[in-house]
Amino acid sequence: MSANERERVVVSVGGSLIVPDGIDTGFLSRFKTLILEKVQRGFSFSIIAGGGKTARRYQEAAHQVTPLSRHDLDWIGIHSTRLNAQLLRNIFVGYAHQQVVKNPTITIEADEPIIIAAGWQPGCSTDYDAVLMAKSLGAKRLVNLSNIDYVYESDPRKYPDAKKIETISWTDFRKLIPAEWDPGLSSPFDPVAAKEAQSLNLEVAIINGSKLEEFSHYLEGRPFAGTVIS
Repeated sequence: MSANERERVVVSVGGSLIVPDGIDTGFLSRFKTLILEKVQRGFSFSIIAGGGKTARRYQEAAHQVTPLSRHDLDWIGIHSTRLNAQLLRNIFVGYAHQQVVKNPTITIEADEPIIIAAGWQPGCSTDYDAVLMAKSLGAKRLVNLSNIDYVYESDPRKYPDAKKIETISWTDFRKLIPAEWDPGLSSPFDPVAAKEAQSLNLEVAIINGSKLEEFSHYLEGRPFAGTVIS
């Protein structure tokens, strides 16, 4: 089966999964196994890596020595995603496109079932890059693997009784999050990415990446724990 005959699913892998503190080789091994299993079942994937603790540590260290602009902090974060993306590309050697994609808006000529991507330019997150990649590839589904189980009506860390959301429209989701993006923003999905995804009628699933069986269930159209935004 050629790459053109497969359903291409874009997957944004949060840096908190790749580098929660040190590099999580246990997660990477499980993730590789699942992705290759799904490739055998006819899927293809465009996987974009987040920066995780690597980005935050470098940003904090640089800022302690010299106060930096948002633009400069962004570039540190972008290069952290590129390091993590190179790690993923090597993990999937033999299945992944030879180069890490750094510009999600370009036409990608790839016969391989896996494309690995990283951050692009200041002013946007890897969530936004993932949406732009979905647009370029004509993908209809995007999975955001992070460290949360669901989108909630309010912050569950502050409000233990916060109600989980299993399905929500883009209009209602965007009312729950800030209107603008910031390099340090903690949001289930970047506001700029959410606006673009809504314009594309893109379906986005927010799933806890530590529970990869839920990711598997979603891909196969089975009930899963997580939030679908559409």
